Amino acid sequence: MVPTADAGPHPPPRTPPVTDLDRYRHPLSDRYASSEMQRIFSPANRYGTWRRIWLALAEAEQELGLGIPEAALEEMRAAVDSLDLERAAEYERRFRHDVMAHVHLYGDDAPSAKGVIHLGATSAFIGDNTDLILHRQALELIRDRLVLCIEALAAFAEAHRELPTLAYTHFQPAQPTTVGKRCTLWLQDLALDLEELEFRLETLRFRGVRGTTGTQASFLELFDGDHDRVEALDRLVGEKMGFPATYGVSGQTYSRKVDFALHATLAGIAASISKLGHDWRLLANLREVEEPWEAEQIGSSAMPYKRNPMRAERICALARHVITLVQDPANTAATQWLERTLDDSANRRLSIPDGYLALDGALVLVENVARGLIVNPAVVARNLEEHLPFMATETILMHATAAGGDRQELHESIRQHAHAAAREMKDGRPSDLIDRIAGDAAFGMDRDAIEALIDARRFVGRAPEQVDTFLREWIRPILDRHLAGANARLGEPEVRV
Repeated sequence: MVPTADAGPHPPPRTPPVTDLDRYRHPLSDRYASSEMQRIFSPANRYGTWRRIWLALAEAEQELGLGIPEAALEEMRAAVDSLDLERAAEYERRFRHDVMAHVHLYGDDAPSAKGVIHLGATSAFIGDNTDLILHRQALELIRDRLVLCIEALAAFAEAHRELPTLAYTHFQPAQPTTVGKRCTLWLQDLALDLEELEFRLETLRFRGVRGTTGTQASFLELFDGDHDRVEALDRLVGEKMGFPATYGVSGQTYSRKVDFALHATLAGIAASISKLGHDWRLLANLREVEEPWEAEQIGSSAMPYKRNPMRAERICALARHVITLVQDPANTAATQWLERTLDDSANRRLSIPDGYLALDGALVLVENVARGLIVNPAVVARNLEEHLPFMATETILMHATAAGGDRQELHESIRQHAHAAAREMKDGRPSDLIDRIAGDAAFGMDRDAIEALIDARRFVGRAPEQVDTFLREWIRPILDRHLAGANARLGEPEVRV
C-alpha cells in the first residue's frame, strides 16, 4: 500500500497550554543553572533594568537642563519595581515591539512621566545598555564560582601534595608525579581563566547615549546644538548605571565584537573545566579517584553495581555547549551590516543567556566534585608499583655501573629484561622485572637491594615543593583578593540533579 500524506501518528491537536507541563521548559533552567544565574536573566531583572536606565536618562536630562518635572521623576522612582508582565505582554501583542510595550507600561505606572520616558532614545539604547549590565552581573557571578572552584581544588592539591602517582603522557605510563601536583595543572588553567575574566570586567564599558545610528543627532536636537551637554549626558547616564566609561563610538548598537570577546572568555573557562572533567573520568576508570556518591544514588538502571562519573560527564557536556556557542557571537559580529542589522536580536536572546547559564551549571558541579573528590591511595599505589620497576631502571643501571659493571652491556640486559617483563604483563601475569634483574649476575644486586632503590618518592622530583610554591605564589593572592566576597555572595553549591 502506498502511504498517504497523512499516514502515521498525528500530533495532538493544537490547543492553548493548560499547565506548565504543556510547554517546553529549558533544561538549563530546570536541571542545571543556579537560581542566582537564572535571576540575572529573569524578566524581572531585565525589565527592571530597563526602567532603571530610563530613570537614569530622565534624571541626567533634567540635571543638564531639560524641563523634566520633578513629579515625573518621583513617579518613575516609585514605580521602578512595579512590573506587571501580563500587561506588558498585552501591549507587545498590540504593538509587536517589546521596548514600546514597556515604555507604555512604565507610562501607565508613572503617568506624569509618560511624555518624557525614552526621550531622545532608541530601542538599542535600552536593550544594549541592559545587555551590558547583565553581562557584567553574570561575569561577576562566574568569577565568584570560579574562585570557589579554585579554593576547593587548592585544598585538594595541598592535602595530596606528597602522594606519588603514575603520570601519563599520551595516556601511556610515563614518570611519577604526585596527586597534588596533577591538581595544580587544573588550578593553573583556572587561574589563567580568572585573569582573563578580570580583564574583561575591568574593560567592559557602557554603550551610552548615542541615538539611532550612533550620531547622537536626537540628543543634539534636544540640547539645542550644545555638544558639551550631549557628551556630558553620555557620561552621566553611564556613571548612574555604574560604568565609569562608555565605548568610544557606536553604530545603533555597541560593537558585537564585545559579545564575541566575552563569550570567548566563557569558552576558555569551559575548555579548562572540560579538560578537568575528562581527567576525572579517566582517573575514575583507573579507580584512583571517585566523585562524591550519595547514599541512594543510582549509577545505572540496568547495572546496579555501576558508579559512573556522571557529574564529570555533565561538566564535559555543558562545557561543550558553551564552547560550541562561541560561534554565535563570532558570526553575529562578522555579519553586522553597516550601522546594524536586526538578525542579531533573536540569536542574542538565545546565545547570551545560554552561555552563562550552562557555564554556571558546570562550575557548580566542578566545585561540588572538587570538595568531595575521593582518592583511593591503595589503588594509586598499586597502579604506580606495577610500573615503577621500569621507571627505576636508570637508577639501577647507575648503581650497577658504579659497582664496576659495563654500562653498555648492562643497558642491553635491562632492555631485554624490560621487554620480557612487559610481555608477561600483556599475557596477564605480574611483572617479574625485579626478579629478572636480581637473577642476572652482571648487576650484582639482590632483590632487597633493588627494592631499596624503588621508592616512589625518589622519582617525583620537586612535585611537592612545586605544589607549595604554586599555591603560595599563584593561588593565595587570588583567594586573598576574592574569596571573602565570593563566600559572602554565594552559599553552598546547588547541585540540582
